[in-house]
Amino acid sequence: MWNPNLQTLLVGTIMAVSVTLSGCDSTKEDAPNPDAETTEQATTNEPVQDSANNPDLDGATAQQGTPVRYDVAAWGTDKVESLAVDELDSIKSVFGEVMSTDENSLDYASNPAAKYRFMKTDAPYLDIIDSEKYLELGWYYANPTDTDKEKELSQNHAKKAYQLSRQLMGDDGGKMVADMLNSQIIKNRIVGGQKIELAKCEFYSCMLVINKAAAQTDNS
Repeated sequence: MWNPNLQTLLVGTIMAVSVTLSGCDSTKEDAPNPDAETTEQATTNEPVQDSANNPDLDGATAQQGTPVRYDVAAWGTDKVESLAVDELDSIKSVFGEVMSTDENSLDYASNPAAKYRFMKTDAPYLDIIDSEKYLELGWYYANPTDTDKEKELSQNHAKKAYQLSRQLMGDDGGKMVADMLNSQIIKNRIVGGQKIELAKCEFYSCMLVINKAAAQTDNS
């Protein structure tokens, strides 16, 4: 037989248990999670790498290289044998042995010309281009990131151009080459009795263009 008192006691017990369980759940929800704090702290305190201070993060870094030094003062200022711009064989002999000749080349103004190369095809070039109107000297201008061998050849080429310019234009010709190697550009100027159309060194190349038809007898 069902006992009402027992029912009342049972209902009261169930309610008490329900309240207790509800309180436990509330306590669990409000209690901090130590694992979560640890994870958050670890994420926050992890050092951030600065790519600006670590070039390896951005891949290869730009090469700086060592600038090429041209010791013009050591190339000498002794008296040299003068040459005229039309003495082609003597001019070529200053640069050395001709390795190849192109009779179908073009000069500074795209006129027919002959190009004489004094280096092998795969080596830094040293050229003379001769036409009816112009005599041109051209040579490889080494970059700071070039190999030591390329820099050495560039220095040797510049020295030959310096010597030949002194023979064609006197000391003023040598000074002009020194100015070229210091990134100065010379245009339409009379140097040592010769009309210089253009003389410059940039972008791996030096060129010195003499207008043979406008040769002068004095400096101005």
